[in-house]
Parts: sequence; C-alpha cells; structure tokens
Amino acid sequence: MNSSNDIKKNAKDSIAIQLTAINNLSDSINDEFVGAVNLIIQAKGRLIVAGIGKSANIANKLVATFNSTGQPAIFLHAADAIHGDLGNIQEGDVVMCISKSGNTPELKALIPFIKAMGNKIIALTGNPISFLAKESEFTIDVGVEKEACPNNLAPTSSTTAQLVMGDALAISLLACKDFSDKDFARFHPGGTLGKRLYLTIGDVLAKDSLARVDLDATINEVIIEISQKRLGATAVLKQDKLQGVITDGDLRRMLEKKTSYSCLRAKDIMSVNPIKVDTTILAYDALRI
Repeated sequence: MNSSNDIKKNAKDSIAIQLTAINNLSDSINDEFVGAVNLIIQAKGRLIVAGIGKSANIANKLVATFNSTGQPAIFLHAADAIHGDLGNIQEGDVVMCISKSGNTPELKALIPFIKAMGNKIIALTGNPISFLAKESEFTIDVGVEKEACPNNLAPTSSTTAQLVMGDALAISLLACKDFSDKDFARFHPGGTLGKRLYLTIGDVLAKDSLARVDLDATINEVIIEISQKRLGATAVLKQDKLQGVITDGDLRRMLEKKTSYSCLRAKDIMSVNPIKVDTTILAYDALRI
C-alpha cells in the first residue's frame, strides 16, 4: 500500500504535467487557429464535432459549450458516421475532427466522404503531419510531450489539451460575435444560472401582497402589516408616493431605544431615501445593489 506522501506526489505530478501541456498550447494560437475561427463564423451551417474514443467524450463536452455560447453544434461519433450517421452532416456545415493521432482507421474512412460532400474540415490533433491534418483546411496542434499516466498511455494530458483548446475556440467565437450576457441568458433559462441571468424584480414581485403603510400609521399598524405580508419590511407612502421603508431591523432598534412607542408613527422610525430599482432590473443585480 502506497504511503500518504506517495499518493500526494503522484497527484501533484499529474497536475504539473497537465499544466505544462496547457501552457504549451499558447504556441498553437497562430494563423491556423484564426483561420479555423473565421471558417466557423463564415459557415452557413452548423459546427459538427467528431471524434472517437476519449476524443469523442471531449467532443461531446465541447458541443455543449459551443451551443451554450451561441454557436450551433452537434456531436458526431466517427465510427457511427460511417454506419448511417453521416446524414447528420448538411450542406454548409463545418466539421471539426478531434484525434490525438489523426490516423485512426475510422477517421481515414470518414474524411473522404466529408470532402466528397463539399464540407470543410478543421483538425484538432496532436499530430500535425497526420492524415487528418493533411486533409483539413486548418490544423490546430494540441500535441503534448507526455501523458500524465506513469506509463505514458492513458489519455490524460492529451484530452486536457483538446478540452482547453476547444474552449479557447468557443470563447474566441463568442467574442467575435459580441455574445452578451443577455444572449447567454436566452440559452440558460433554467436552474440557478438561469435565475441569475434572466429573473427580474418584476418576476418575483408579489404585486398583490406588497407591504405598505401610510406615513402617519401607528407602530402597531406597521407591525401588523409586516407580519401579515411576511416580507420583512414595508414601504411607507404618502399619497401613493414612496417616502421611506421600515424593516424588521428598524423595529428591533426602536424597541432597544424606546420604552414606549404608543405615540410613535411610521414616519418617526422609517429609513428615508431608500435605494430604489426598476422592476425590469435583474434580481441578481438588485441583490448586489
């Protein structure tokens, strides 16, 4: 059984090797990378991301990233493509093939059919002199010095490099298209992220149960209004115009300072000039304010 120090060392070595692989990717941000980005932008169709084995797993993840950042994309398994799924590729689509070696039999069988259909190919490969690279319009080199695996066999550094470079493509496309946070929100309407990007004050405002009292309301009336509406605060109005707010905290501070409050009115304990936001502002932004 390995010691605790051995386990920690192996893990840290793995991270260090993969960090080196990622840092070396900067050398591949060149004219070929720019050409690939422009090819995708100018395409009339979608981006098809193809791979096999572990590269297929990376391709699947990248398709999700491309779609979520405004670039229509679908995944194509290289082996399935030559057994009926080739029909997923339509006129105007750009095909990005991901492969460490660039020489897998499935890709060698698939690429001639893609080219015969007139579709352009981008290679994301660790072998810039491979069959895939030679048959592609643009080649992005994601080669690594070695895998993090002690035997230099299990795809680790190589798949990390593919993932990071694919994300770099997605972010470059996003920036070129001026993809805004509002655009992002359209593709993420659900869950916590969707609420942060899409939910406005108007969406969460309970218009029929807003707490409000008159400027001259008694403290008892204030307490009853806050308790009944269960919002932890009430607006203080004069002729339907906001004059201030009273919160649970204001009531507690009043009780600490006053032994009697029967003669007090809402205007005596309210906080004046509260920060106001429009109902169209995002709830997340309002919370930060």
